[in-house]
Amino acid sequence: MGGKYRIKGNKYPRMRRPRRHGRLVVLTVASVVVLGLGGWGTLQLIDVFTGGGRKASAAGDGTDCGVTTKASPSPSAKPLPQPRTITVNVLNATTRAGLAKKTADELKKRGFKIGDVGNATKQYDKKVEGTGLLLGPAAALDTALPVLGTQLPGAERRTEAARKGAAVDLVIGDGFKELAKKPDADRALTELATPEPAPTTKKKGC
Repeated sequence: MGGKYRIKGNKYPRMRRPRRHGRLVVLTVASVVVLGLGGWGTLQLIDVFTGGGRKASAAGDGTDCGVTTKASPSPSAKPLPQPRTITVNVLNATTRAGLAKKTADELKKRGFKIGDVGNATKQYDKKVEGTGLLLGPAAALDTALPVLGTQLPGAERRTEAARKGAAVDLVIGDGFKELAKKPDADRALTELATPEPAPTTKKKGC
């Protein structure tokens, strides 16, 4: 060959193709865009299934609002007296003889102080149809009478405004069979002395 380029020997100059830089740049940009779109789509799917990172409420409204129940102490009340501090008059308003003494002896074994034992007054004699009637002064309504009532469930409770002294009466009625079993009476007395706190409902702030 003649001209500017002259071939000498058995070697030939290598003809290289021009590098296509533009195509490489386009491919690189396209790859980045595809990866970016894929990552964004993945994040969207995660938000859909996880609720966008927020805790779902029970109502499904995306808030943390809820209702909680908390036990609050019972209102303060007068402390209940112990059986040993309560004097009980046991009176029989039935026609069955000896019932007042038998009942008084059992109450004494259970820690109560015994006052008068005998027949009921004319006001109540043969006029008490239920198991019994518990009588006392007004101050005994929330103190001595509930304690005595654990020994005879179902007995009616009454107070007498003009009554003096702290003693209470147990008037035995026609429906009386016996006092409550001691284990049952003890359990009722324990529950009476330690009532469960009343639950209160409070709604959480949103």
